[in-house]
Amino acid sequence: MNKILLVEDEADLRSIVASYLRKENFTVIEAADGQEALDRFAEEEFCLLILDLMLPKLNGFEVCSRIRSQSNVPILILTARDGELDELRGFHCGADEYIAKPFSPDILMVRIKSLLKRCDLLLENEVVVGDFTINYRQRTAHHQGQRLMLTPKEFDLLYYLVNNKNIALSREQILDAVWGMDYYGDTRTVDTHIKCIRAKVGVLGQHIKTIRKFGYKLEM
Repeated sequence: MNKILLVEDEADLRSIVASYLRKENFTVIEAADGQEALDRFAEEEFCLLILDLMLPKLNGFEVCSRIRSQSNVPILILTARDGELDELRGFHCGADEYIAKPFSPDILMVRIKSLLKRCDLLLENEVVVGDFTINYRQRTAHHQGQRLMLTPKEFDLLYYLVNNKNIALSREQILDAVWGMDYYGDTRTVDTHIKCIRAKVGVLGQHIKTIRKFGYKLEM
């Protein structure tokens, strides 16, 4: 599946991004406001959602939260709101990538391909840690049979920690492995996602240890 939902209220910018995506052989479905985005998402399946934040009817934060509550589809926020608080809020709503305008279309395409590649990797099918079962191909994590609601990025980060348990991992190592070598964001992104994971995985979160001025380690 190579269908992308592009949500952007500026028609000219939406046309430019869509043209680049189509050159890369993606099928693009366009939406000009938040409600139209939810309607389109309910009608079809997508491999990626590209989402502006300042939208008519429903803002991007609300759209992101609603879609994340029902789907693990990768979400890339593309917005003029470049403040740290906006970025943190975007990740808390379930976004996997956050790119501020203005941006290079070529860099955007690289980031999109990197995100999709990370989400499509077929590694070891299933890992069991205590009462937790993580299935990479199904992209699901369960605790005592109950599914954990993780964003795609949270899932990738947890899976990486589990596969490297008892190994001290620097923030830079984690960024390279989970976000990709082409990621240009701040290492604080790792801290934000670790905090979200700890809040969702219960007792397992207690085993994710912070290594001061370095990174994290899953101790089991």
